[in-house]
Amino acid sequence: MKVSNNELRRFSKQIILKNVGIAGQKKIFSAKVLVVGIGGLGCPLILYLANSGVGNIGIVDHDKVDITNLNRQVLFSSKDIGKFKAKQAEKIIKSINKKINVFVYKEKINKKNIESILNKFDIICDGTDNFKTRYLINDYCLKNKKILISAAINKFDGQIFKFDFKKKTPCFRCFMPEIPNMEDNCDTEGIISTLAGIAGTIQANEVIKSILSVKDNLLGKILIFNSLKAEFRKVKLPKNPDCIKECTKK
Repeated sequence: MKVSNNELRRFSKQIILKNVGIAGQKKIFSAKVLVVGIGGLGCPLILYLANSGVGNIGIVDHDKVDITNLNRQVLFSSKDIGKFKAKQAEKIIKSINKKINVFVYKEKINKKNIESILNKFDIICDGTDNFKTRYLINDYCLKNKKILISAAINKFDGQIFKFDFKKKTPCFRCFMPEIPNMEDNCDTEGIISTLAGIAGTIQANEVIKSILSVKDNLLGKILIFNSLKAEFRKVKLPKNPDCIKECTKK
């Protein structure tokens, strides 16, 4: 892959980094990353992926922009209300860098379409807000040895999970074996807007680290943080011996 003079200038501050260089930037250009959910997490995630030079970005969301989204979904403004999030996100990505290949899926991930969508990408970013979809994505990535970077946010609290299923690692079901009786989400619990930005940006950072094969100390752990107290901690996620067979047989 040839890097143009314009690209050398545009990404020069990354290229001069020891862990990136020309070879690393070429990896970023070639990367195939899917973002599931263009909400509070997906919006900052997409912005940093596009501005870092990720060359192939998939976006999955069946929803339309609502006025209640605007406090934290930073891709959108009031003029976007009523429009499909995925299509508006595509326009933003192309305005950042028209060379990026954008794959738009205006649908909800389910058992029937997950194979046809996720198989095109190497790194999957889960920004969904329900456990049923999280389990579905986790199980597919586990079975197909994908990298899965997942985040969850609520009120002032955030969690980041990173799984590389090419390696011996726990999965999301090890952390949450069963769906809770009550699902917490932004609609019922509320959320501070900056929390979404922090979590989505950390997800983007983990994507870039994965593309560059940077030694990882988040793998198999949960990053837990509270935006109100500015407290961060990492907790090792143990492998559940009673997890699904795809997880326990590794």
